[in-house]
Amino acid sequence: MIFPNFSEEHNLRQSGYKYIAGVDEVGRGPLAGPVMAAAVILPIDNIPDWSKSVRDSKKLSERQRELLYDSIISESIATGVGSVNPANIDIHGIGEASRMAMRLAIQQLHIKPDFVLIDAVKLPDVNIAQKSIIRGDSTCISIAAASIIAKVTRDHYMMGIDNIYSNYGFAKHKGYPTKAHMDSIDKFGVCPIHRRSFSPVKNAIERSDR
Repeated sequence: MIFPNFSEEHNLRQSGYKYIAGVDEVGRGPLAGPVMAAAVILPIDNIPDWSKSVRDSKKLSERQRELLYDSIISESIATGVGSVNPANIDIHGIGEASRMAMRLAIQQLHIKPDFVLIDAVKLPDVNIAQKSIIRGDSTCISIAAASIIAKVTRDHYMMGIDNIYSNYGFAKHKGYPTKAHMDSIDKFGVCPIHRRSFSPVKNAIERSDR
């Protein structure tokens, strides 16, 4: 079994790059809430013990993610988060909105990276040397760390928004299309953080207009 490791980062360091950021996004699939991305520059010369536990965020429990989130935030060289709201997702589409969130995350780093490792996509309009890695969150530790930051940040946001739109259960399903979420849309209609361009939401709006 392959776990995230520092091989990409070490190879880039040998090529002369100093600040190497991993970038990943979360929230492409939900029917509600923002798409978020994170950028993380890990300490490569003094590798922390917790890095051995870093995995793709989807392969960790909520408790594991929370613990690693705290370690990554406190001990990374830099972290940045970018968020694109549902209105802009509807305007630009989820693919471009995801790239927008990634660009914002890179911009939020207080140290500009000289190389970025990105999960699956390319950012041609970002004027930084880069590499797109398919399944990068499973093999590259900087990307996996970014996936944890993005996931925990988005989960916290959705838990907070649940206090405003309490009928929908956002704290539990985080906006993903679970049966409970679909049932709440049928019962209460859509709310301002729903993605109106997504088919289940669009169909619900059309049904309510009949």
